[in-house]
Amino acid sequence: SSHSTIEECGTVPLPEELTASDNCGDAIVTVNDVRTDGNCDNNYVIERTYTATDDCGLTNTHIQTITIQDTTPPTFDQTLPEANIIVECDEIPEPIELTATDSCGSASVTLSDIRTDGDCENNYSIARTWTATDDCDNATSYTQIITVQDSKAPEFVETLPRDTTVECDAIPNAADLTATDNCGAATVSVVDLRTDGDCPSNYIIARTWTATDLCGLTTSHTQTITVQDTTAPVATSSFEPLIVVSCTDVPDA
Repeated sequence: SSHSTIEECGTVPLPEELTASDNCGDAIVTVNDVRTDGNCDNNYVIERTYTATDDCGLTNTHIQTITIQDTTPPTFDQTLPEANIIVECDEIPEPIELTATDSCGSASVTLSDIRTDGDCENNYSIARTWTATDDCDNATSYTQIITVQDSKAPEFVETLPRDTTVECDAIPNAADLTATDNCGAATVSVVDLRTDGDCPSNYIIARTWTATDLCGLTTSHTQTITVQDTTAPVATSSFEPLIVVSCTDVPDA
């Protein structure tokens, strides 16, 4: 005779205490287990044979087939991180180190980050997944979504030019400004906007430097340059300051 059972790993039942009787005397019962390995250490089959033998060596057998299997995935040991977080692009957290235990043996944890791009280089999301796997490839996964954003504008490096008043022939060249950004490069452009005054040489220049980062965030600085003409003209021709002539010989100018 025979019968079969299915057991979770780690719960192999002990042999039953069977007895036997014989029409002519005593009988003893022996038990023998034969293991057949499966596809992993915790998946296997035990063929358990009970043999009743009488005094004359006559036998009767019963076979119990016990299928051992690991169907329970491992569990993480630590408190899992928040499921959704929003961080600045220069403050992405390092992954926490998770471990896992399994009811049937050991478990290992792997980590993977999958990036999904957003509308600029520093706006994106990361799907951070921890996967715990036991010896029989049962797995438990946990995913944290990290939303990365660039919300900080760039900053100028150099001292910014101050407002100034200059003579019309002494307008300064635009200073060469640079900028830095917390998450990458930044470029600087400069534009002059003129507002006319009461004569061609009296006017105002609004000189604006604009620093732009990779996500289009900007920081601007405007210098007001007041241009004025306060110097009278100077004669460049040579002439004698005093001449003495007869009243009939006054020279032309």
